[in-house]
Amino acid sequence: MAQHEKKTFSIPLLIAALSLTVFALIALSVSDHQIHRFDDNLIGWVQGMESPGMTKWMRVFTWIGSGRPVITITIMFMIVLYIFLGHRRELLFLAAVIAGSAMLNTLLKLAFQRARPTIHRIAEANGYSFPSGHSMAAFSLYGGLAFLIWKHIPTAAGRVMMINVSAALILAIGLSRVYLGVHYPSDIAGGYFLSGSWLAICIWFYQRYLERLSLLHSKPQT
Repeated sequence: MAQHEKKTFSIPLLIAALSLTVFALIALSVSDHQIHRFDDNLIGWVQGMESPGMTKWMRVFTWIGSGRPVITITIMFMIVLYIFLGHRRELLFLAAVIAGSAMLNTLLKLAFQRARPTIHRIAEANGYSFPSGHSMAAFSLYGGLAFLIWKHIPTAAGRVMMINVSAALILAIGLSRVYLGVHYPSDIAGGYFLSGSWLAICIWFYQRYLERLSLLHSKPQT
């Protein structure tokens, strides 16, 4: 039993290490200016789908991943977790995931100071480009919610649907930033892998906390 638990709790750390390694490789490519061909080709392909209807949808998705909606959705789920479900530990977990992701994004943007693309700008955005704040916020929020909601869904079909919806939202928000011309694809990919690493680390700490809490409650009272 102990070996099984140890193996289970090591999986998030493995995911975190792999995700951080991929992010580091992307960051090195960005710093050495070796990724422009990849970025330019993908930007050309994504923006080749431009149409009035597509632009309208992309603006909707990019709005969903912006600051106010992310904060609003986070607060709404925190209220549900705290009042209706009484899950204070899950509330703190989600807050740590979102806040940590935002802090990492701010620090790394200042470190890399990558200018935004100027190939074809459909929307306007301020600040530096790498890594994408929208992609990090989307991955942290919807990935964190998927982890928390998973155990409350009784059927396998429901869990699959939840994962698909979460993944679709994360991908659509990232794609919208490339489509609107305010981020390079490498900004989006870097944001995904960095926030994925952070989320996995938070999950590991959360699971370790629950494990220790369970052991504490299982000890006989003297």
